[in-house]
Amino acid sequence: MPQDDSLVEYGSRRVIITITAILCTLLEIVDTTVVNVALNDMRGNLGATLTEIAWVITAYAIGNVIVIPMTSWLAVQFGRRNYFATSIVVFTVCSFLCGNSHSIWELVTFRFVQGIGGGALLATSQTIITESYPLSQRAFAQGIYGLGVIVGPTLGPPLGGYIVYNYSWPYIFYINIPIGVAATLLTLQFVRNPNYGQQKKAMKDVDFLGIGLLAVAVGCLQFVLERGQDDDWFADPAITTCAVLSGLGFFLFIWREMVFREPIVELRVLRNGNLRIGTILTFILGFGLFGTTFIIPLYTQATLGWTAEEAGMLLIPSALATAVMMPVIGQILQRGVPQQLLVSGGMFLFFLFCFYSYKILTNDTGQDAFFWILIVRGIGMGMLFVPITSLSLSTLHGPEISQGVSFTGMARQLGGSFGVALISTFMARRNQLHRLDLVSKLNVNNPNVHQRVIGLQHSFMAKGLAPNEALKHAYAVLDATVTSQAGILSYMDVFLYLGCLFLICIPFILMTRKSSGTPPAASAH
Repeated sequence: MPQDDSLVEYGSRRVIITITAILCTLLEIVDTTVVNVALNDMRGNLGATLTEIAWVITAYAIGNVIVIPMTSWLAVQFGRRNYFATSIVVFTVCSFLCGNSHSIWELVTFRFVQGIGGGALLATSQTIITESYPLSQRAFAQGIYGLGVIVGPTLGPPLGGYIVYNYSWPYIFYINIPIGVAATLLTLQFVRNPNYGQQKKAMKDVDFLGIGLLAVAVGCLQFVLERGQDDDWFADPAITTCAVLSGLGFFLFIWREMVFREPIVELRVLRNGNLRIGTILTFILGFGLFGTTFIIPLYTQATLGWTAEEAGMLLIPSALATAVMMPVIGQILQRGVPQQLLVSGGMFLFFLFCFYSYKILTNDTGQDAFFWILIVRGIGMGMLFVPITSLSLSTLHGPEISQGVSFTGMARQLGGSFGVALISTFMARRNQLHRLDLVSKLNVNNPNVHQRVIGLQHSFMAKGLAPNEALKHAYAVLDATVTSQAGILSYMDVFLYLGCLFLICIPFILMTRKSSGTPPAASAH
């Protein structure tokens, strides 16, 4: 199929469209993580419990994942420019409403609707950028888009920490308003609608059942992933019910989309081998990206005692390294370097990052120790995102691009959700095992243990405590030391296993082939 160049832009018009799309991508991605550091302030201000405040994150994620697969169809129904502009307006208005919320469930409701608008921004922005560049520059275009996707999760925590520390939590939402207004005006002025000969569907042709099944399937799955660890997984009836509904929903949804004449999600596009491989790799990328963005701040705050702002600032060098690498990798791809080689290199660098993180973790690791390994992480992420995305979309044309973007976008979001959920569960289980193992070695008859306890007792007695009270404090310190050490060993396990996952993927990536019949230009990008 020949490349459709009707949407390719040039000069200042392309620059404006690119900036608009990146701003919208950053708005959506940053809002995924910016609230994490403000949850305690929200909880106190709104009088919410810990379980209730967690829904501020869960509701947004569910809204995201539900709408991403439907963006291609919705863009046809309403016109891509109108749909994109409306999504920005929904996101911006809900940002204002979130900041003005007076109860926890009011905030959760607006966050869900904001997530629906945000999910549309994420997928549609990628399509707009891809089609604004000619096929020969598609890899470069994906590098530009990747700046928002990879850098966004990193910018969220430090930005949120700064705003909450210097102002108050509603301002993490208010900051979206001027950007959203500007992006809406630029979209209406510069973004064009594609003309692929697709027509709006009559009401009788709208796949309402498919929409409902998709919402149930991905919504329930996202709920299970977000709340599973906190609610003890399948010991909780709600988690079990949602897991069953999700599995049944996916089964019926796939059946419906394969037999209905006008499917809401075109599953047949997955016949494209490059897109299938790219979707799997994007899932793994999301797993590593969001998983490490979750685990590093958690370790630095819970174990090292850093503030949220300090933990967020630690990730800035990694984000800058990724930002520098994105256009470089795009240029390398345009010169014909195989995507498989770059993806394998990125996987190996990510493995090195995980392995050296595993080696340096202690209960007093200094900030300087993280600098270079986070630079390696940033370079690895830059080498992964652009080649994987260009590989996924390299042999798609016209409306297939939007459909492919929907699949890779959903895979990245679900990969992140799986990553955070599995890492949380894995850490909890490993922490219990390590604690039991460490406690079993604390024999009171061991001279070293006995000497340690006596030494602690004497230090507390020197501060004026009675012998019995000093002994209790000594045992409490020993227990805290065991707990801390078990936690560090759990973090080490996470990095080791995550690194092994990326290392194992390398041989399979190198064995993949380029699709037969691929145009030369496309095969290089």
